[in-house]
This record gives sequence, structure tokens and C-alpha cells, in this order.
Amino acid sequence: MNGTQIVIDDLDALLQVLPPDIREKLHAIGRPGDLLEVILDLGRVPTARYTDSEVVLREREVTREEIDYVVERVGEFDADNRAGIARTLHRISAIRNRRGDVVGLTCRVGRAVYGTIEIIEDLIASGKSVLLLGRPGVGKTTMLREAARVLAETKRVIIVDTSNEIGGDGDIPHPAVGRARRMQVATPSLQHEVMIEAVENHNPEVIVIDEIGRELEAEAARTIAERGVQLIATAHGNTLGNLLLNPTLSDLVGGIESVTLSDEEARRRGTQKTVLERRAPPTFDILVEIQERQRLLIHPDVADSVDTLLRGGRPRVQFRYRDETGELHREERAPDDEEADEARLPLQKNRPSRHRRMEETAIYPFAVARNRLLNAARALNVPVRIVDSLREAQVVLTTKSAYRRRPKVIGEAERRRIPVYVLRSNTMAQMEAFLTDLFGVGEDDADAAFERAMRETEEAIRRVLQGAGAIDLSPQNAYIRRYQHEMAREADLLSRSFGKEPYRHVRIYRSESR
Repeated sequence: MNGTQIVIDDLDALLQVLPPDIREKLHAIGRPGDLLEVILDLGRVPTARYTDSEVVLREREVTREEIDYVVERVGEFDADNRAGIARTLHRISAIRNRRGDVVGLTCRVGRAVYGTIEIIEDLIASGKSVLLLGRPGVGKTTMLREAARVLAETKRVIIVDTSNEIGGDGDIPHPAVGRARRMQVATPSLQHEVMIEAVENHNPEVIVIDEIGRELEAEAARTIAERGVQLIATAHGNTLGNLLLNPTLSDLVGGIESVTLSDEEARRRGTQKTVLERRAPPTFDILVEIQERQRLLIHPDVADSVDTLLRGGRPRVQFRYRDETGELHREERAPDDEEADEARLPLQKNRPSRHRRMEETAIYPFAVARNRLLNAARALNVPVRIVDSLREAQVVLTTKSAYRRRPKVIGEAERRRIPVYVLRSNTMAQMEAFLTDLFGVGEDDADAAFERAMRETEEAIRRVLQGAGAIDLSPQNAYIRRYQHEMAREADLLSRSFGKEPYRHVRIYRSESR
């Protein structure tokens, strides 16, 4: 592999939709390979962004007529205010005023780069699910597109193309995706439904997805992985540590929970008795942090990396990069101090015990209904004391929506190493689940629970084969659900996961009954 890449950008197609004088100015500047996007905002001077600079294209401000000129020459804008040019990868994004009129345009150059996947082609071809992370503009989507093309030469590949960034605008996908098939998404909020539809209707071996960013999409990804389909995807975030602290997306890498070790195990590990543990098997086997276009940090075993991070260690990673001559280098080592500090989690110490039992716990609720929390504590008969300041708190409890806003109180709690628990919603059921986990209420022996789940699955399969409709199994963790999906598949039945953790469960059915 010598790092040779072929770039196809169809730049003339984008230039043709721009006002003539702006088009001529771009031709005069040259540097077409470095052009990233052209910015047209009503009442401001037009600019062009290059890889290393931003250039003012003229001193005269953009007019309403010029905005309309571009809008008339591109495809229709979808619900996400994005349009394109048929059979190209260019993207035109609109800014609207309160009346819905377009007052600004970002005309972004889309490029197909053949050969960009060579640096991780062995990972893509391994059959394992791969998640790509990196800042905007670093090349995630370009790499994803090339992965789809390479895999489609030997496998059945479906692209779930939410904003037409992978396969381009129009009904016919761009040649850069090769033989991969493309499913478009009507609105971004429906991406998770199209992901499931792709698996159930088109029998893919690989699903390719750009930008998993919502909880429902994370759940759909887990369902797909549980059914044995390879996933190649990107997600919001730059590092594995970022992802673990994102309450919406942490399930992609297994999620986090607090557990208490036995005295013997705590001594063996050399840690406190209460530690953070990975909650479930990761949806993705391999994680790639794209630091620069030709510099990657790879976690070849996500489960091992997450476990190491949660224990305060430095996971073993692989660095891959190309030098000035195009030669590929690989280095197996732990990240350096700066990278390790960035990945290290802020909630690794002083976690509360899951098994406090009768030991009173002081909880500081933030954006959480106190009366519901007290009622949940009474229902479970656990000793909870509500406090009004962080100085008294042993635990901070908040909601996902509040946590996302990153208020000062959350930052202060993390600085003080006070554990922060995040509820998915402000309901009694969520609070009871939190208290059950915190106090270790109602825990069963894991082996016995597994055996019960397998017997229930066998009985459900028997009933469906005898003509029963769809049967919902009891909620189980991701580890058990994978076994349940496999059992259904071996019986030539269909299965799908529904619901949210910790109530997520498997449904078993024939193709004609859902």
C-alpha cells in the first residue's frame, strides 16, 4: 500500500449553480483541490473557505436575487435544510429566517476519494463492526463512503443515507459507493426506522450509517448488531472517553454502571470496593479515532479499552499514520500522558456502592421531581435523604435533558468527584430503576437468570412455530438478548429488540406477524 489516492469532486457542477461573477473569481483563484465551501449570506460579502484560509470573493454584498439564483438551480431542500446536485456529493445547506425564507447558503464541496480506506481496510474487511469518530471535516464520511464501496465488492451492503451525503443527491447513487445499495431517509428523525427496515426487508450483511446521534439510533444499532449484521458507522464525538460520558450514545460502547466488588476481588485489583464497570457488550467491536486525515488512533478491542478506562488505566491502542512519502506506519502502544488524560473519565473514583442496603444515602436532585423520588424510595423501602447542597451530597441525580445542557452544578459535582446519575426521563419508573441499582435491591443470581431466559425463549419459539403470533420475552440485558436472537434465527424465525434499558426485550415472530 503506497497511499495513492484518486480524488473525484465534480467541482464544475457546483460552480455552475453559483452566481457568474463568484464562479469566475473562484476560477481565477485556482486551488480547486483545496476548496472546502462557499458561503453566501444575505447582506454580507461572499467568502470561500479553503483548507488553510478563508478568502473574500468580492467587496459587494450578497443580494436576495443571488440567493434565489442558487436555490433555483439545486435540488429541493429536505426537512434538515439540505439540498444537493443530482449524482454529485456536493451539499447546499440553507439558513432560513423566521418566515422560512432562505437568507444564507453553505455550498460545501463533496469529494469521492478512492484509496482513503486503505489505512484501515483490514479492519473493515474483518467482519467486525467499526465505529469512526472525529471532528467535523476530518474525513469521516469520505472514509465511510469508501468502506461501503470496498465491502460491496464481496458482500451485500446497504447504506442508510440520512442526508444523501454518502451516496449523493438524486435517486441514483454516486458511482463512489460502487455496488452498495442506498436507502434514503425522509426526515432525520426517522433514521432509526430505516435502519431496522434495511435489516428486515433487504437481508444485508453490512449496514453503513453516517452520524448516529440520537438515542433511538443507538438502540437500532444495538438491535442490528445483536442480529449478526456488521455495522460501519460514524458518531458524534472525538474520543472513546467522550463517548462514554455521553448518556445518549454510551450504549454504543457498552455503557457504564457502578458495582461493588468482593473484598478478595478488590484486593486483587488493588482498587476500592466500589468501581465503574461496563454494563453490556459494546455494539461496536472496533473504534477508530480520526485525529487527522492520515493519522488514526485505533481501539482494536472496544470492550477491553472501556474496561481499562473505567479502571483508571491507559488502554492499549494502535497508531496508524502515513509519512510524507506515503508509507504506512503502525505503532502498538498505550497513549501518551496528554492523550490518556483526555480519555480518562471524571467519575472513576468515589463511586457509591450498589449494595448500600440499609445505609442512608444523601441525594442531591437537580431538575428531578423530589416528591416522585421520595415516593419511589418509600415504594422500595430504601433509606434516602434529599439534600439541598452539593456539600452534603453523596450522589447527584439529574435528567438526560438537564445533563446535556452542562449546567454549572453538574460541572461542580464532577470536579468534586461526586457521582452523577442520569435518568432518561423524570418518571417514577426511571427513579425506581436508579434506586434499585444504587441499593442493589432484588438482585438475582446471574446463572439462574440466564437459565430462566433460555427456557422462556425455547417456549416462545415452540409456540410461534405452532402458530402463535408475535411473542414478547421478558426484559434482559444485551448479553442474553444476543443468545435469544441467535436461538430465533436457528429456528428460522425473526426477532427484534424493543424498548429502552433496563426494560429492553426481544420479540419473536414469523415474517407475516409483527
